[in-house]
Amino acid sequence: MDTSESSTEPQAEAPARARRRGWRRWAMDTRPLRRPAYRRLWSSTVVTAVGSQLTAVAVPKQIYDITGSSAWVGAASLAGLLPLIVFALWGGAVADTMDRRKLLLITNTGIAVTSLLFWAQAVTGLESVGALMVLLAVQQAFWGLNAPARSASIARLVPEDELPAANALGSTVMQTGQVAGPLLAGALIPLIGLPELYLIDALALCVTVWAVYRLPALPPRADTAPRRAGVREVVAGFRYIAGHTVLLLSFLADIVAMVLGMPRALFPQLAAETYAPYGEGLALGLLFAAIPVGAVAGGLFSGTFSRARRHGWMVIGAVVVWGAAVAGFGLSDSLWLAVAFLAVAGVADMVSMVFRGAILLSAATDEMRGRMQGVFTVVVAGGPRLADALHGGAGSAFGPRTAVAGGGLLVVVVMLALAAAVPALRRYRV
Repeated sequence: MDTSESSTEPQAEAPARARRRGWRRWAMDTRPLRRPAYRRLWSSTVVTAVGSQLTAVAVPKQIYDITGSSAWVGAASLAGLLPLIVFALWGGAVADTMDRRKLLLITNTGIAVTSLLFWAQAVTGLESVGALMVLLAVQQAFWGLNAPARSASIARLVPEDELPAANALGSTVMQTGQVAGPLLAGALIPLIGLPELYLIDALALCVTVWAVYRLPALPPRADTAPRRAGVREVVAGFRYIAGHTVLLLSFLADIVAMVLGMPRALFPQLAAETYAPYGEGLALGLLFAAIPVGAVAGGLFSGTFSRARRHGWMVIGAVVVWGAAVAGFGLSDSLWLAVAFLAVAGVADMVSMVFRGAILLSAATDEMRGRMQGVFTVVVAGGPRLADALHGGAGSAFGPRTAVAGGGLLVVVVMLALAAAVPALRRYRV
């Protein structure tokens, strides 16, 4: 550029441009979307984030309509957990031994066919809880195979310095789906009925299959020895974690945060007792929505933290803030203050998720990334379920607010103790 031209720029315009640059530092980092392959993978996530939530609402609603029992709804949730755990661990090993694009095509097609079967049983009026639980187990098995390959592929589609930004983009979409999907399902059920929710999800998955089809091939690297995905490979993944302290600590950080500090099992009791003056229905809805809304907000303003280099400290700080915010929620008499604390916890959860994901993708070799993501999937899915049991029991024994506040404080203490005792995580940087 001609320097004489820049020197004559109007005085009022230069500060405006500086302000725009300052704003963009805080806004979401969208650099990964400039890369066509990642953009296709991310676009498929945008479509299915909402669609999958339609089925997630429709299945328990249909089971409750058939049985009139919340116990059956809970049993169905557990029916999907075991296949998810088994196939996520195995799927991680599979993702390290074959073309990940091909695995994504197979599993997304399987999930789409399962959604069509959900639609078929609903539209024909089968009304079989057993059939629903079998279909749910099959769907979760396909999802367990799919998730490690999808996450492990990201490191092949974007450079290392853009991994936090790519994780922030994906996590923000998923959290947005958790807010918008149930709201959309609640609005659509009275208008079009349950069968059509399944059909919409199936159609959305067809878009996903097309987007994955257009990805480049993602076979194991040429310097990787060929092997079969079996129990030995799964065990090798756990040995790899045990031998890499920073990876082990990244998993432990999530377990500490979720098992000790996820209070959702106590939301119904708190809505019915502590926040009853605000209206039980309003309170319950706000409590469940607050964490995802906070996570979405954290993603939208992730520009600064997604460029951080001290990934270990970012995880430690995020988990500590999560615990402190949960403790604050437990001590809050005001519903609005409680929602604000939960929203802060959601922001912290987003930061933790972004940097734990980046650590897994950058600290692990490509031949191990699938297995690392398989374990990550199990931890993310299993931790909150363990928390439900722990907080439910603690809430009954000590009262819901004491259980929530105590759990949050435990998160802070245990995470700081781990960081002090084992320096690998706080020293990790890229």
